Amino acid sequence: MTDAADEPRKRLQHHILPVAGTMLGICTTLIGLVKILETRIGPSHVDEVGGVVGVLFLFSALASYGAIRLEATRFGLSARLERAADICFVAGLFSLTVLAVFFAYELI
Repeated sequence: MTDAADEPRKRLQHHILPVAGTMLGICTTLIGLVKILETRIGPSHVDEVGGVVGVLFLFSALASYGAIRLEATRFGLSARLERAADICFVAGLFSLTVLAVFFAYELI
């Protein structure tokens, strides 16, 4: 029997995994589009930063997957992995937003 306080935690890790995978795809698309545009706009560091942001989303997805897999057997490790997934996901969202703003104003 699960406690009602555990329900938000279980729902969170199940939501992070698919969204982190989607965001990783967006970062990959961003890198490809910037590589195409570099021939017209010149070199930039957007693709490199986008790759680092993609790694954040990859870590988030892997930690979320691990939390889902271990939630029935090792609750303590599952909770730590979920926390890591949450932190990586929020850091990735923040980084991607900053990257978009910097790219829009041609700062990088």
